Amino acid sequence: MFQLEHFDLSRFVRETLAEDLGEGISGGGRDVTAESVIPADARFSGVMDSRDPITVAGLPIAAAFFRTLDPAMEIELLADEGQSVPAGTKLMRLSGNARAMLTAERSALNSVQHLSGIATLTRRYVDAMEGSAVLLDTRKTIPGLRVLEKYATRMGGAQNHRMGLWDAAMIKDNHILVAGSVGEAVGRARNAGVARIICEVDRIDQIEPALVAGATHILLDNMDPASLRESVSLIAGRAQTEASGGVTLDTIGAIAASGVDFVSVGRLTQSAPAADIGLDFTPL
Repeated sequence: MFQLEHFDLSRFVRETLAEDLGEGISGGGRDVTAESVIPADARFSGVMDSRDPITVAGLPIAAAFFRTLDPAMEIELLADEGQSVPAGTKLMRLSGNARAMLTAERSALNSVQHLSGIATLTRRYVDAMEGSAVLLDTRKTIPGLRVLEKYATRMGGAQNHRMGLWDAAMIKDNHILVAGSVGEAVGRARNAGVARIICEVDRIDQIEPALVAGATHILLDNMDPASLRESVSLIAGRAQTEASGGVTLDTIGAIAASGVDFVSVGRLTQSAPAADIGLDFTPL
């Protein structure tokens, strides 16, 4: 059974279907098209396939939508999560109640298209890094979908950065502005007992005060490869290093080769295009 930590799949499926069906709205709570056009006992078979080369993510979630409306539906997953497949690859085969398939179709496809789109873009960035450094995602996620979107980046080969505001201190320019200095901001986090302290710097002269104050991770913001190499040399293994800001597919190779431990890219979840995936039905 598909499970993700801190994610309730059954609740997600129920609430997504309820939104599409208009539950709680006057006249809602049903699929008027399927009910009026498709006989209650009609059965369909269907095949979900990729129209473009993709990295797969979300098939078990799609299956959960169909099974929620037809527990007896026969479903065969034909590709693995995280697998890169060519255009025309069959991803899922299913057969069952026709109304259930039609009602669940859009929610199932939306999930697979969105998550596979994230995984596919992530894999492109990973490939462009050519084995240097580790790719990280960010908190630039759609509200309510963070766990799923960060799952998709893992399927594409990235690692998750912070899952939220609770699992590490991330000291940025506004925190430094209020605290008065890099060292003061980092010191306050250390004195509060925070174990993992990430400090963003955009100048090389900010690095040493951050390290002395107790930063465990230095985020090097909007630095070119030469500045990144100089920063990595200065840090000399005293903290983890991360390059961030303005990273593109054209620049990530040189950035990753600078010697940093990580490169973070907000675009992975913020603006990945949906994968082109279709689902065709045949009456039985």
